[in-house]
Amino acid sequence: MTVEVIKAEATVSHQEEKVKVVEEVVVDVEESKKDVDVEVKPDAVEKTSSFKEESNFVSDLKDHEKKALADLKAKLEEAILGNSLFKKEEPKVVEVVEEEKVEVVEEKVEEAVVEEKVEEVVKEKKDECVKEEVEEKVEEKEGEKVEEKPEGEGEALKKPVEKKGLNGLKSKIKEALKGHSLLKKKAKKEVEEKEKPVVEEKECEELKTEGEAVVEEKVGVESVLESEEKKVEVAVEEVAKVAKTEECEEKKAEAVVEEVAEVVKTEECEVKEPEVIVEEVAEVVKAEECEEEKKVDEEVVIVDKDISLWGVPLLPSKADEGTDVVLLKFLRARDFKVNEAFEMLKKTLEWRKEWKIDSILDEDLGSDLSVAAYMNGVDREGHPICYNNLGVFNDEELYQKAFGSEEKCKSFLRWRFQLMERGIQKLELKPSGVTSLLQITDLRNSPLPAKKEARLAVKQAISLLQDNYPEFVARNIWINVPFWYYAFHAVFSTMLTQRTKSKDVFARPAKVTETLIKYIPVEEIPIQYGGLKRESDYEFSAGDGVASELIIKASSTATIEVPAPEAGTTFIWDITVLGWEVNYKEEFIPADEGSYTVIVQKQKKLGTVEGPVRNTYRTSEPGKIVLTIENCSSKKKKVFYRHKVKKCAF
Repeated sequence: MTVEVIKAEATVSHQEEKVKVVEEVVVDVEESKKDVDVEVKPDAVEKTSSFKEESNFVSDLKDHEKKALADLKAKLEEAILGNSLFKKEEPKVVEVVEEEKVEVVEEKVEEAVVEEKVEEVVKEKKDECVKEEVEEKVEEKEGEKVEEKPEGEGEALKKPVEKKGLNGLKSKIKEALKGHSLLKKKAKKEVEEKEKPVVEEKECEELKTEGEAVVEEKVGVESVLESEEKKVEVAVEEVAKVAKTEECEEKKAEAVVEEVAEVVKTEECEVKEPEVIVEEVAEVVKAEECEEEKKVDEEVVIVDKDISLWGVPLLPSKADEGTDVVLLKFLRARDFKVNEAFEMLKKTLEWRKEWKIDSILDEDLGSDLSVAAYMNGVDREGHPICYNNLGVFNDEELYQKAFGSEEKCKSFLRWRFQLMERGIQKLELKPSGVTSLLQITDLRNSPLPAKKEARLAVKQAISLLQDNYPEFVARNIWINVPFWYYAFHAVFSTMLTQRTKSKDVFARPAKVTETLIKYIPVEEIPIQYGGLKRESDYEFSAGDGVASELIIKASSTATIEVPAPEAGTTFIWDITVLGWEVNYKEEFIPADEGSYTVIVQKQKKLGTVEGPVRNTYRTSEPGKIVLTIENCSSKKKKVFYRHKVKKCAF
């Protein structure tokens, strides 16, 4: 039976259904406006599927793009040779650190000098106070000594004067006695003679009394002199004691002065010591700077010139063909603004260094999350495909393993970056090679809106992937998209660049296979998404060719015939129908008209939830296998199938 392939136009009912779906989307979006102040229209989102990947050949670039690439290469060459590509330049860091050390030492020395000066001033004040006290004590003692000395000397001086006066008095008395001139002479001898005996008696009595008085006086004087001598001796002893105490005080004062002098000398030495310390530190710092400069020079020659990104050397003078490809990714991510692209490249290198991305492929991060994201197949243009299945996080155990703590969230991010690096390993970063991935995200049963930890982790992952893996995604296809996601995406996509958003494609559950087939061969689409690819499939391989395509008009029947010219052969076939809702049967018709037709699969109706059909049949005689598909709906159906015949091993 001949199968006629006709491209039928969409029926009215199909158009009505499409209008109904759009109306439902609009209603749902209007309800979401209550929580989100953003106008959301599915049409505005789906228009982004027009993105087209640019050429990486320099000859295909526009003039301003060529100039931007040349300028970026010049800046990069200068930065690498000048060792200034990274945020923290090692040579400058060394110098700054050493300068800081010197400044710290100088500050400490200055503080020490200030403290020592303060202590010196305090000590000087104390020494002055001590000196003043000593001088006051010495002056007091000297004053006492001066006061005591005049008294003693006066008393001592009184002794010779009294002795002299006493001796003079004695001599005068003797002369007066000898010359009888002690009393006045009378004029008349008679009177003298008459009165002579009486006078003599009186004189004798007076002389006796005077002698006695003199003797008594002499004794009193002698006793006074003895007492004065004793007082003088006591005063001399006291003066000697005072002199001794003064000598002790003077010695103490001299000792204090000597101590003060020693303290002053030590302080002068200590003041000089910080200067010596600063000089020594400066010499050490200079020596270390010289050594570090030598090391840095060696590192610049050995390490920095070989810096690379994703296995591609970044030094333009090495003329590696992959360098232009990598630099064009950063330029396109920043609309060919050279400075912004250069800063983005520097930040990426810093981030990779901080997260140790260059060694991430060697790490064992476990396989628990392998069902959440994985690499599988290639699209029609050869881009490796990365699948993200967010619905698996509805499993609480897996959710806790991924987002149960801050540490686990970081581990999840690291695992996702490792998967990205593995995808890049499948690329060929050359102008003629495939340089980007196709990413498919399945939102069926996604807990993203309700789970805060997952939402924040995914948001961070998208932000880091966009900032550090520019232009590595050729297209983002979102499948099984619920209505609520349109509103969510309108808010969530504000963190994405316009270029990134232009790569987004959205597919409702009923349009998943149809959407994927636009970009991916049906034999590369997993069976859960309506394709023919099975996990660990040993029956079909890439070498078996591509699947065939058949379009069935509305309310019509089509058949697929697989010839079996020899007996004892095994037939294997796969078939899938977009949207299904058809009647399907399989049978074997022998070449001999006298033989009976064998029913391999009796007719049954296949609904929209049906997956691809695979079956096998071993022939016992020549003939053919006939697959019959009856389209009972008013819509055209697209069928994809493939088959393979191989001899059985006996």
